[in-house]
Amino acid sequence: MLEQELKDQLKSIFATLGAEYIFNVTVSPTHESREELVGLLSDVADSSSQIKLQINDGEGLQFSILKDGTDTGIKFRGVPNGHEFTSLLLAILNADEKGKNLPDETISNRVKALKGQIHLTTYVSLTCTNCPDVVQALNAMVTLNHNITHEMVDGAINQAEVDALKLHGVPAVFADGELIHSGRSDFGELLGKLEAKYGIDESAIDITDNTVKEYDVLVVGGGPAGAASAIYSARKGLKVAVLAERIGGQVKDTVSIENLISITETTGSALADNLKTHMAQYPIDILEHRQVGKVELADNKKTLITVNGERFTAPAVIVASGASWRKLNIPGEAEHIGHGVAFCPHCDGPFYKGKQVAVVGGGNSGIEAAIDLAGICSKVTVLEFLDELKADQVLQEKVKSLPNVEVFTSSQTLQVVGNGEKVTGIQVKDRNTEATRTIELDGIFVQIGLAPNSSPFRNLVDTNRSGEIVIDNHCRTNIPGIYAAGDVSTVPYKQIIIAMGEGAKAALSAFDDRIRGILG
Repeated sequence: MLEQELKDQLKSIFATLGAEYIFNVTVSPTHESREELVGLLSDVADSSSQIKLQINDGEGLQFSILKDGTDTGIKFRGVPNGHEFTSLLLAILNADEKGKNLPDETISNRVKALKGQIHLTTYVSLTCTNCPDVVQALNAMVTLNHNITHEMVDGAINQAEVDALKLHGVPAVFADGELIHSGRSDFGELLGKLEAKYGIDESAIDITDNTVKEYDVLVVGGGPAGAASAIYSARKGLKVAVLAERIGGQVKDTVSIENLISITETTGSALADNLKTHMAQYPIDILEHRQVGKVELADNKKTLITVNGERFTAPAVIVASGASWRKLNIPGEAEHIGHGVAFCPHCDGPFYKGKQVAVVGGGNSGIEAAIDLAGICSKVTVLEFLDELKADQVLQEKVKSLPNVEVFTSSQTLQVVGNGEKVTGIQVKDRNTEATRTIELDGIFVQIGLAPNSSPFRNLVDTNRSGEIVIDNHCRTNIPGIYAAGDVSTVPYKQIIIAMGEGAKAALSAFDDRIRGILG
């Protein structure tokens, strides 16, 4: 089933396994995916003498991973191929206390301090590019805290279950039967939600550290701008730390990248991995799963305090925290996220096969989403607030050629309409005539751009109306020693290659200020 080249890679990946692992499979003899699952797991097991395959006849299709004869708590109800193949490999490596996705000691201790028995279930689609991040994060938590179990469920082969739960978006995470998260996420956010639900046992392990960690440069954000800032600063011999919710940032959500000069084509996930690999070549402290909650200024020092109380200080801070998807912020939206309101057409599009959907937003991302969804859905309605589309002309021409796509400009979305279980329509106002109407549909994909992640710094530095941090030509803000780069700043054109250049510029500006004595 697997290509020989991949089999050879697996032999190298699993060469250092210390424990013995068993894929304990239970599958119906007549299940349509039985052959596919057994073939996949057989190929993986053949790559290492430490991995065995055990097949049992039973209902449905599932398998758990045993370590030295003991259940690890990790289960897959589906065939983990496609984007989830990496989740399978990392589940084994994490159980063996290996894998680059395992968090540092501070974050690991927070996982170990979670209270009680916790049973997690994540519903995924194998076409979803965001699902693996969630599955891999929760599987990693299982290996750190043996009171946690987690199962991945492929919605496509468990459709009756998905229908009963009225799910219209993935990934969808349930904790002991309660939906606690829907949509893309990362280790830090998921851990925060589990801490809020279950609490932490502070007596079980010391999860607090009041020590202030000192650096020459603190970089907030791990995307292209943040990585460039960290690398350029480290190359100057400075002590550097990167505080990031996830390395790669928004880049990880990009399926295909074809305009990064000198690289004809790559993916967001691959680029994010390359950013981390490059930073690892230097003595940079990469602190993932951190969210800055507060900033303090005193005696030319800037102290960053994370939402969990860690404290970091430096004379120079480079804010490269990027941006997040904007929401409509209209009635009905929040209640229907994951139940008809979605943000990723690649992840959630398959749920709307043969159905009617709307795309809100007429920029490049919105029109690309409409083109993508037109091949799946019976009808796609594009709603743009402005009087004309903002997308590139080639995309506009393509979308106008599609018979099942209808475009409305000068359209203001007023309300998401639902029946208590799912989206049934969207209320729209024509900005020219002031007339309102409700469009009946099954799903709404929000594609209205990005909002800068600048909130911890807004009371300190100047920002514009959109919340972007105002910078000069050298990435300096109005506060000496605080710099900003990339999508969080006022730099025009939010592009990966521009963010990288701005990150380098911010680092060089900070170094220049340092040697001139401006930073004290």
